[in-house]
Amino acid sequence: MPKPILHQIHPILPVENVVDALTYYVKKLGFTIAFADDSKLPTYAGVRRDGIEIHLEQHQATPLEVEFPKPMLRIVTEHVESLYEEYKYKKAFHENIKLRATAWQTREFTFNDLYENRLTFYQNL
Repeated sequence: MPKPILHQIHPILPVENVVDALTYYVKKLGFTIAFADDSKLPTYAGVRRDGIEIHLEQHQATPLEVEFPKPMLRIVTEHVESLYEEYKYKKAFHENIKLRATAWQTREFTFNDLYENRLTFYQNL
């Protein structure tokens, strides 16, 4: 019997408005739309850039959920400096976001999307 191999992971991020989230991920972050459950008013969609795919699901947080932390994604990136400059030019994040070297031997930058989902793009040193 062949050994199972894990191939990819497609995280699902909660968003309040899928259309707004798609616009942000496409125009600001350079993703393309992989699919949407409806062409006009989707409630579930996926975006893709290079080798990663992120799913976006419409979700209205209940009062209890508001207190829980939002998802955090760490995305391995080649040429992280170039990506940082691309996103900075497109104003994808607040001007105070910096590319930094870490004690754990990465070069990375972190920001929140429109719905406070935390995205870290990093490269191992």
